[in-house]
Amino acid sequence: MAIQTIGVIGAGTMGNGIAQVCALAGINVVMVDISTEAVERGVKTVSGSLDRLVKKEKISAADKDAALARIRATTAYADLAGADLVIEAATENEGLKLRILKEIDAIVAPTAIIASNTSSLSITKLAASISRPERFIGMHFFNPVPLMALVELIRGLQTSDATQAAVQAFATAVGKTPIVAKNSPGFAVNRILCPMINEAIFALQEGLASAADIDEGMKLGCNHPIGPLALADLIGLDTMLSVMEVFYTGFNDPKYRPAPLLKEMVDAGYLGRKSGQGFYSY
Repeated sequence: MAIQTIGVIGAGTMGNGIAQVCALAGINVVMVDISTEAVERGVKTVSGSLDRLVKKEKISAADKDAALARIRATTAYADLAGADLVIEAATENEGLKLRILKEIDAIVAPTAIIASNTSSLSITKLAASISRPERFIGMHFFNPVPLMALVELIRGLQTSDATQAAVQAFATAVGKTPIVAKNSPGFAVNRILCPMINEAIFALQEGLASAADIDEGMKLGCNHPIGPLALADLIGLDTMLSVMEVFYTGFNDPKYRPAPLLKEMVDAGYLGRKSGQGFYSY
């Protein structure tokens, strides 16, 4: 099936990034959030991001205008009725995602595909909440979406070959490179990445080295573009904690125990860039 219109649930960092990439690729986007202020903020973010691309001469002013014209911002789930694919990109909270998926399922056509941008939750369990679980798949974009080339596709136990094929073709069409992973906590990339970040937090907690030296060591010694603690601040320490808790519960293995310092920082409201304070001040 050719995907011509997509819905995006959530106008935050991930949602507006997905909307931007799809609109620039010529796909019509319906971006939904809970308030007019939230969707307007999402469109404003996309507009600012496109302005930067125009300044860098990556796109023309006409390309920017055309992309913005393809994004319809709304608070009404009913506006998703004509979407060929709906991508849920809400907060990493299982109960919230399950409620949203049931709302989407009640509105979209039987032929529509529903995807979740979850970074850690079970795709099989999320799929079971909708009426056509074979048309459900994980579609994990990476932050910042306009810059990161990867999309991780995760099959649930129920996901059909046709659903995977359609979403793989769509990811390629919007300029991303898809990889396919099985349904398991953290999938492929975060299964490796998040325990590494958690170990860096343990190292800091134990006084092994300063935050700046840990990050500098990983950048210069492992050729990482950003250190693990700065990356944790970018991801959000609350998100990091929730992912590690999913791992700890899902694998029942103490090696995934969240670092106590991570828990304490979240308790303090030190969530990283979004709160202005994490391992660094912003």
